[in-house]
Amino acid sequence: MHLQLQYFLILAAALFCIGIYGLVTSRNAVRVLMSVELLLNAVNLNLMGFSNYLDPTAIKGQVFTTFVIAVAAAEAAVGLAIILAIYRNRETIDMEQFNLLKW
Repeated sequence: MHLQLQYFLILAAALFCIGIYGLVTSRNAVRVLMSVELLLNAVNLNLMGFSNYLDPTAIKGQVFTTFVIAVAAAEAAVGLAIILAIYRNRETIDMEQFNLLKW
């Protein structure tokens, strides 16, 4: 059974909206990183859906999705390392109290 492109786009739009909502409303740094991961997964769904819709024999969307997954893994590792370093200095991961770069 071949799924239509609209189903992929609706699911990706829902994931993207949940990710944006998490970015805007969250004060927890780990939750912000999880929201960014949701945004990247929505982009991956769009890449896969359009790749399958436009040319089912080519794997262009899958290749780009692999690159996005690699970038997301690096972003998560660096982000968690930064959050851990800030937690050691400030003993909180509240986004409101990240004022290390202020004068």
